[in-house]
Amino acid sequence: MTKKGESSGMKAWVIVLVALLDDIAALVLLFVILWAFDVDIPIYLLVIIGLIVGTFVFIVHRAIVPSLRRKKVVGREGMIGRAGEVTQALKPKGVIKIADEYWKAKSLSGDIDIGEEVEIVNIEGLNLEVKRKGP
Repeated sequence: MTKKGESSGMKAWVIVLVALLDDIAALVLLFVILWAFDVDIPIYLLVIIGLIVGTFVFIVHRAIVPSLRRKKVVGREGMIGRAGEVTQALKPKGVIKIADEYWKAKSLSGDIDIGEEVEIVNIEGLNLEVKRKGP
């Protein structure tokens, strides 16, 4: 069984190769056209072209993969795990403040007083489900 990091690494390589598929197809088409017109390409030139393409794939991989592994920072997925401060006591419902925005919230860990830190666990519509932030 593969580990999560191994499968995501393979997934990243597949995404990069699919993104470069049109470049590879154009290069193959160029070689086929040159071959059809009996243009001889020296082996050293093929090696140089291969190294250039390989370097390009490596650079694109190094540029794209970190963005694929980065945690989402917008929308629903970006809210889960963020911290906020209680502005209206949660008994079990109240209001919390996150980055200058006020949200209705429901406490999953009992009553929480004003000023305490909470962490978003889930989102139900426009209501956040929160718990006390751990130490």
